[in-house]
Amino acid sequence: MEAGRIEAGCDEAGRGPLAGPVFAAAVVLPAGFHHPLLNDSKQMSAAHRDMLRPIIEKEAVSWAVVSLSPAEIDELNILWASVTGMQRAVKQLSVRPDHLLIDGNRFRAFDGFGYTTVVHGDATYASIAAASVLAKTHRDEFMKKLALEYPEYGWDRNMGYPTREHVEAIKEYGFTPWHRKSFHLKELEPTLF
Repeated sequence: MEAGRIEAGCDEAGRGPLAGPVFAAAVVLPAGFHHPLLNDSKQMSAAHRDMLRPIIEKEAVSWAVVSLSPAEIDELNILWASVTGMQRAVKQLSVRPDHLLIDGNRFRAFDGFGYTTVVHGDATYASIAAASVLAKTHRDEFMKKLALEYPEYGWDRNMGYPTREHVEAIKEYGFTPWHRKSFHLKELEPTLF
């Protein structure tokens, strides 16, 4: 991190689920921002993520969260849907960053932004960790609302991931408009015998 450089951390949530959108976030934190609980959102409890979300949203210089639908995921593939989501989140920031810090190892240049990809960046940079928390909490909130419409799939518990409960529900009730058509599970494939 260079002194005086405005950096936006970018991350996504929901690459692995069979259902629901992928959410992406971009966050610009004030210089010196620190919170003892802030870490990779996957390493944090849901209670800690929920506690941190309003702190990040209040303290950040700027933040944005966007989602891409299952149809967009199917069209782009999940990697490029995640990248597109991060790009859209950056475009919604109220402050133009000088540099982007991207969680992972793949990104595409756009709009003249310089960027650095960082594997496990959400455990390395506070701004990426903050983006991870916002993407995850916004997605979980969305999936819990969706679960009210489709209670048989257990999305309030599995968030659309391929748990046994979710797979069994697909076998029994079929796919919903929120399922990703491009995601295939072996246990859902028809067998010859």
